[in-house]
Amino acid sequence: MTTPFVHPYIPNTAPATKAAMLAAVGAESIEEFYVDVPAEIRLGRALDLPAPFTAEADLTRHVEGLLGRNTPTTQRLSFLGAGTYNHYVPAVVDEVINRSEFLTAYAGEPYEDHGRFQALFQYQSLMAELLNMDVVNVPTYDGFQATATALSMAGRRSGRSGIVVVSDVLPDKLSRVRDFVSSNLALHHVPTVDGLADAAAVAALVNSAELAGDVAAIWVETPSYRGAVESGIRALADIAHAVGAVLVVGTDPVGYGVLTPPADQGADIVCGDIQSLGLHQWYGGAHAGFIAVHDDPSFIMEMPSRLFGLESTTVPGEYGFGDVAWDRTSFALREDGKEWVGTAAALWGIAAGVHLALMGPQGMAELGETLLSRTRYAQQQLAAIAGIRLTDSALHLREFEIDVAGAGLSAQGIVDALRSEGIEPGVVTGVSTLLVCVTELSSQADIDRLAEAVRALAETTTTTASDNNASDNTEEKSA
Repeated sequence: MTTPFVHPYIPNTAPATKAAMLAAVGAESIEEFYVDVPAEIRLGRALDLPAPFTAEADLTRHVEGLLGRNTPTTQRLSFLGAGTYNHYVPAVVDEVINRSEFLTAYAGEPYEDHGRFQALFQYQSLMAELLNMDVVNVPTYDGFQATATALSMAGRRSGRSGIVVVSDVLPDKLSRVRDFVSSNLALHHVPTVDGLADAAAVAALVNSAELAGDVAAIWVETPSYRGAVESGIRALADIAHAVGAVLVVGTDPVGYGVLTPPADQGADIVCGDIQSLGLHQWYGGAHAGFIAVHDDPSFIMEMPSRLFGLESTTVPGEYGFGDVAWDRTSFALREDGKEWVGTAAALWGIAAGVHLALMGPQGMAELGETLLSRTRYAQQQLAAIAGIRLTDSALHLREFEIDVAGAGLSAQGIVDALRSEGIEPGVVTGVSTLLVCVTELSSQADIDRLAEAVRALAETTTTTASDNNASDNTEEKSA
């Protein structure tokens, strides 16, 4: 008889405990929890894990060994972006969020947690000022969820199901959004032209027989997956509003110290991620999503996330902080809620609030100007290399794509070669295309080093090709 496996420090692996848990939920076996997972994507075998360590010291050594395989971007020259960015995090941000009242405060209620609620109210206020919007939610898990929720809000508000996608969207984000909205919304894509939305094609699709009367929203990303700053937001808003739809703008707030906020160009819902505002990369990033709307109950009441507001108390001159429109959330409505609201990323909202308070309008303006200028400098330096070109001519913030085919190079070849020099040159987006990211931490010298390394590769490839051609010609003459 096989002895049941009981893990030395996972109590619910004990047969009696497992049986009690199954009985409590009315299940015969654990398999019942996975019936919705298609067989073809199941692993079909046990996880390849080491035998349990009985000593805590051995377990610690093993885990530290695994973590030691990672190399942080602080130890390499990094031009990686694609959703997680290497911005500077002021020391005061970490100091504040590591205080016990913030770090360990999970939920809390209005009568007992005014300090945390005030911090989140101030975050919301600062974000609203940056975006020139009236209402900003307590952060969701990440920007992917925030965007999916924003599109769902548009669908619920209008009773329509069509979403017109007009930008290049980060593939991971598009996948997450598609999964989230697939049961009630349909995504329709319009190809970009020179990196930007094709307003004429968007108008034609929105007014076509295929979508007539069923467009809930036009969805535009700015900066796009490839870093292009959309210049046609006003035109897209007009197209959406003409058919009773809304404009949803997915964005990164880091550039709005200098760029015109989407709200000033007709956007109805603005959403995205706040990782760029005081959050570290941390091997994939600390992420949190925001949703911003105008002071319009038809939008506000579709927001599932918590909102904190300022309220007077019975004591003259004193104020408190508590939930706004609590009755619209799944906390109040439970299974009848419009959308589930669970664990938020409130700590990261406090981090972003500290960061914005520290930077102020002038600091955010200087940051935006620095990002624009260094992005342009990097574009010029790389495009000056023979055979390398930019894939579009749009204005870019932080990221841009280069095509290296003309230099006889491949994107993966560049990555492999430069990693040996301690450089992460970017994210491979195609056989010959590379997405390069610069931030305020990318100095002119850093950019020059990247350009020189790529130039050296291109020149080596050209020399090798010339030598091969010369050798071929010699052989032909000899023949």
